[in-house]
Amino acid sequence: MKKLHQYLGTLLLMFCLFFLPNNGFAQNTNTISGKVLDDSGVTVPGANVSLKETGKSTITDENGGYSFSNIEAGTYTIIATNVGYKTFEKKIAIKEGESLEVNLLLEGESQSLKEVVVTGSSAPRSKLESSVAITTMGAKAIEDRAPSSTAALLQTIPGFVVEASGGEIGNNLFARGIPSAGAYEYVQIQEDGLAVFEDGALQFANADTFYRLDETVSKMEAVRGGSASIFANNAPGGIINFISKTGQNEFMGRAKFTTSDYGMFRTDLNLSGALIKDKLFFNVGGFYRADNGVRNTGFTANKGGQIKGNITYKFDDDDYLRVNFKHLDDRNTFYLPIPLKSNNGKIEGIPGFNPNYGTLTSVNFSHLNVPQYGGGTFSADLEDGSHPVINSIGAEFKKKISEKVTFKNAFKNTNIDLNYNAIFPNGGPWTQDAYATSVQNTTASNLTYSYVDNGQKLDPNALIMRADLWHIDKKMNNFANNFSFNFDLDPVKLTAGYYYSNWKSNQYWNWNSYLVNVSDNPRLLNVKDNTTGVDHTWNGVERITWLERDAQTKGVLNDVYADAEIKATDNLTFNAGLRYNKDKYSGYRDNARFFSENLGILDNNTADDAVTTVKGNPYTYWRYDVSEWSYTGAANYKFNDNMATYARYSHGFRSPIEESFYDNAANLSKLENTEVNQIELGYKYSNSFFNVNANLFHMGLKNVAFTDILSDGSSENKFADVNNIGLEVETNARYEIVKLNFTFTVQKPEYDNFTGTNADGSTFDFNGNTARRIPKFFCNLRPEVDITKDLTAYVQFSYFDKKFTNQDNKQVLPAYKEVGAGLNYTYNNLRFAVDASNLFNEIGLTEGDPRQTTSAASDVFMARPILGRAFRFSVAINF
Repeated sequence: MKKLHQYLGTLLLMFCLFFLPNNGFAQNTNTISGKVLDDSGVTVPGANVSLKETGKSTITDENGGYSFSNIEAGTYTIIATNVGYKTFEKKIAIKEGESLEVNLLLEGESQSLKEVVVTGSSAPRSKLESSVAITTMGAKAIEDRAPSSTAALLQTIPGFVVEASGGEIGNNLFARGIPSAGAYEYVQIQEDGLAVFEDGALQFANADTFYRLDETVSKMEAVRGGSASIFANNAPGGIINFISKTGQNEFMGRAKFTTSDYGMFRTDLNLSGALIKDKLFFNVGGFYRADNGVRNTGFTANKGGQIKGNITYKFDDDDYLRVNFKHLDDRNTFYLPIPLKSNNGKIEGIPGFNPNYGTLTSVNFSHLNVPQYGGGTFSADLEDGSHPVINSIGAEFKKKISEKVTFKNAFKNTNIDLNYNAIFPNGGPWTQDAYATSVQNTTASNLTYSYVDNGQKLDPNALIMRADLWHIDKKMNNFANNFSFNFDLDPVKLTAGYYYSNWKSNQYWNWNSYLVNVSDNPRLLNVKDNTTGVDHTWNGVERITWLERDAQTKGVLNDVYADAEIKATDNLTFNAGLRYNKDKYSGYRDNARFFSENLGILDNNTADDAVTTVKGNPYTYWRYDVSEWSYTGAANYKFNDNMATYARYSHGFRSPIEESFYDNAANLSKLENTEVNQIELGYKYSNSFFNVNANLFHMGLKNVAFTDILSDGSSENKFADVNNIGLEVETNARYEIVKLNFTFTVQKPEYDNFTGTNADGSTFDFNGNTARRIPKFFCNLRPEVDITKDLTAYVQFSYFDKKFTNQDNKQVLPAYKEVGAGLNYTYNNLRFAVDASNLFNEIGLTEGDPRQTTSAASDVFMARPILGRAFRFSVAINF
């Protein structure tokens, strides 16, 4: 049965192809093609071009090119639209046997509301007529932003608090004030309409670990709230959909080289064209990159790349069959909190540790080899970092069955092998006195500290701490299939579909504690008790395998959904959506014996006295069923071609996350789905100079899970309600040579029903407290100036208000700002650019514990700041 399910999508495609009408391959030779240019003569990629009378539409490629084939002789209206430009319309006539070339000129505008979007809707529709909060960005706009990671790009979206301080991967996104343990817990990252992996919040497998930006991306569409729960699972916060480039008749390519002041070598390449003119098209591309990382580890921090592509066969009437694939093999260092200090409220680095470029991840202990309970050795390589190897293949098929009915099916099969290694701080920093008394229960004078590599004694004033090497091995796979029927029943457009997905995640953990000095590129320490002769470390390892885990989580989803667009009048449109989830989750967990085993092989050494092991233990098997409805209703009123407003109510949910299943495997009765209710009021306005999208929202959440892994290996395992009211605003303005983008979010996320008892018996009451790690205000301001026709300069300013580390609101992360800037110059088909981030080396804290002290005489604490100043230089060529 499993095999049958896995090939369901393939069988559906074959069935539809078998019954294609014979005239499906008939074709006319008439073609219309050309380029879309802006008012400065530069090509515009990602623009929408359509022939009004035929219903045909396409998106311009990376060189601004478009093409229509099999066009009957006659007169047509060609229309071009794109973000930031006025709509272009022109009457054209084509004769029999003619290949007509028409270049289209777009005049600059603040941001067009006529741009067509496809994410979170049953059918393509303009922004003006949509009743969701959506942000879009084409390939050129993405390149102009010069994001250092997927998370860095998502920081530009209002309503999304994005922490990009972890490096290229493993970052966190909090949608509309929903607090969580991190990752992408309430949003879904999609690639061409299907999730990169069904659950984006698995432990140490954040969704951005499996997605990389490169030249194959045509467009990004991000929906916040709204209809997201109808078109994606576990995504009441939103959908982020990256749309890939596809081919066209003319062969085109783009190559790009990027370097940086932190040792980057990166090459990108994208090629597209036709294997059979007018019928069979291809797009293939990818990247290879190696660099040392902004924070200095002493080794190559990021190394690897990907190749991805698609082949499209076009039938008549815009029907098509597309096969796509991706192979990703990339290694990335994940950055975690570092030691800092507070000087009268100002955050600073400590002596010997650079707050902008320092990290506890060090080449000095990159290879771990430790004995194991029952024999054998466990090994891990820190230089491997977070290392996903991903292979995915899928297909998409669209067929117009009749004038009123269109069938569409898409499927994807993904296999992931994730080898994860990172350094997590765990306890301290301590003075040597504090370590002796609080950790080893002795006096400071009894202990001697020396470096493992040369035996030299440690400075008695130096701080020390634990730096844990957390190793996680995950074997993951996911098959997903989505098919739907679209009915054009004017004035109603109805979509009805069925979504199936099965996924599995097997994971093994082995965590070990190093003892190190607190400095840039720290070194391993050995500790010896002079009075007893007992060693407290083994080659710098203070605790061998202090945590081990062996577990599995599986999901099988069977969901049906329907969505209707009702055009009541020329100005008034209604939307209603419904989804029913019949999902089953299951798995097993170990019954680890924490800190209970003694290896017994290290004489006079405590490093092997408290090993955690899962060997020989029975497993607890669990099962959890989900039967849930999601629904939404909205109305959009268009005052004119420049202004509209909408109102929407939606109800969605998030099923329990992986860590909740593990923590409560023996008693799942305490688990509940997180219920999310949203009310939204939106306003949209655009003219030749100015555009604004404003969204007022209220979110009510029931049973939000908090599952952070604590320093002793346990989980918070707490639940609460959260209420948030907020305003998201996105504005764009353009006047002559100056463009301005400004986004801001103001909100008030607060806890409710959050009282209880801690593990130590103490009680807590967090009702009314501000949700952790969520600022009440944040904004982005980006002015651009066209210095000349070919030379553009920009400044990027971001501000984040203060926020709290924990639920008790006692640990404050101060407000901070970040400034970036850049220049780009275009010469014919060449583009040169220099981009800088965090120009002033701001120490902006995204998470941590700034109130924690090491002793009465020390104000050192742990927190994770944003990355230090970095410059990137690139040159790209279109051919």
